[in-house]
Amino acid sequence: MAGNYEFDNLDLQILNILMKNGKTPYNELAKKLFVSGGTIHVRIKKMEQAGVILGTRLNVDHEKLGYDITCFVGVFLKESAQYEEVNELMTAIPEVVEVHYTTGVYSLFVKILCRDTTHLMEVLNTKIQKIEGIQRTETLISLKESVHRPLEVMTETY
Repeated sequence: MAGNYEFDNLDLQILNILMKNGKTPYNELAKKLFVSGGTIHVRIKKMEQAGVILGTRLNVDHEKLGYDITCFVGVFLKESAQYEEVNELMTAIPEVVEVHYTTGVYSLFVKILCRDTTHLMEVLNTKIQKIEGIQRTETLISLKESVHRPLEVMTETY
C-alpha cells in the first residue's frame, strides 16, 4: 500500500511535527493544524499502514550513558556476494548501530558506539575484523556531531 499512498499538505505537516517530537499528543497536533483529533488519528493510522511511519524512537545521549566514542568503519568485502552474510553478522554486534551498503570505496559503512578507545579496539579486533568475508577496514573517529536532525519533508507552505 505504501506505493499507493498519496500525501497531501496535512500529512506532511503531521510528519514534520512528529519527526521533531514523536510524543506530541494528537490533540496538540489537531490544534496546531486546525483539524479534529479524529482526523489526525486517521491520517497517522493510514501512514502507519502504508509503511510510511515505521514506529517511534527515543533519542538518547549515549555519552551520558558512558559511550564516549562514535566512529564509522569503512568495510572492504572480499567479494560483494558476501554482503548478506557479513551484514547479518554485523547486526549481531551490539555496538553496531547502523550498517549501510554503499557505492564507492567501501562495501559497507558502519556506525559504532563504544565506551572508549580500548572498547573500540576490542570491537574492531575481536568482532568486526574476525568476520569471514571482510578483507579490511578503515576506522574514522567522530570528534563531534554537528548536525543531527530528521529530514524536513516539503509542504506546500514553503
